[in-house]
Amino acid sequence: MEWSIIGWVWVGIIIGSVLSILVCGILVSSRQSDLEAENIHLRFVRDSLKEEIFRLDNQVKPKPRKRRKRG
Repeated sequence: MEWSIIGWVWVGIIIGSVLSILVCGILVSSRQSDLEAENIHLRFVRDSLKEEIFRLDNQVKPKPRKRRKRG
């Protein structure tokens, strides 16, 4: 084999590895942003539910009913 063919094979391997790293990075970054958006949504839901629980726990008890007279 000639040295030029071996050189071109190495250049192809290097270019292919760089492009694959770039493509993987782009795909991971889009998934990362989706996960962050879902995390923000779940925090909002958690805080809303927490407020609802506190609101229900702090309600005033109803007044007792008057007893009926027997007779």
